[in-house]
Amino acid sequence: MKKVILAAAMTALSVAAMAQDKELKVAIDPTYEPFTFKTPDGKPTGFDVDIANAVCAQTKRKCVFVEQVWDSMIPGLQAKKYDVIISSMSITEDRLKVVDFTDKYYNTPTKIVVKNDIKFTDVASLKGKKIGVLKGSTQEKYANGELKKAGVVVTPYEAQDQVYLDIKAGRLDGTVADVLEVTGGFLSKPEGKDYGVVGPELYTPKYFGTGAGFALRKGEAALKAELNGAIKAIRANGTYKKINDKYFKFDVYGK
Repeated sequence: MKKVILAAAMTALSVAAMAQDKELKVAIDPTYEPFTFKTPDGKPTGFDVDIANAVCAQTKRKCVFVEQVWDSMIPGLQAKKYDVIISSMSITEDRLKVVDFTDKYYNTPTKIVVKNDIKFTDVASLKGKKIGVLKGSTQEKYANGELKKAGVVVTPYEAQDQVYLDIKAGRLDGTVADVLEVTGGFLSKPEGKDYGVVGPELYTPKYFGTGAGFALRKGEAALKAELNGAIKAIRANGTYKKINDKYFKFDVYGK
């Protein structure tokens, strides 16, 4: 009898250990500070990374981060290079046609950023200006839909930090970006001192969707339910707030 009990206990421990060691391959674009970026020694960090690790801990998984160029994120997911995208990907109608999403885990506005000496009144006042955007992003969709028709020159880039490099080099007049990302990644740094946000906060659903979620392949209902449960749990147990307050001064979960 003792042997049976011992065997059962060992089996239970083995199952628990296997669950703890189960990997979740997470795609990230580490060029999007403060959401996803690298420490000086090359380790991924940021709000998205901390949220991913918290969700993995909640589901007794191990996060394995896979770096991916933004425009190739969804094709890589469909090719099963990773299990999920946790990298500030907005939930939009176009994306929902090809991938599934969890519930949102944050929702922040987009803003236009230009040099302070540009007199902005509306998008028409940017005619002839050169604006850089992240290729494949909701900001690119907005710029192509609203700025191009006003005569703005819109140039897509593989990574947001490349946009900032070209702004610094004088090849661009500004960008369209998430307000928190552009503040942390550019405006709060010395190279951003002569630039500022202009115009209203941009939330238009047809461009920006309904907030950022975890993207996963269609048909993975069990994984979606597991991740949604984890998002709710870390919101309820204080983990989300702790991560939020590490990077931001207000609740980025949003409206």
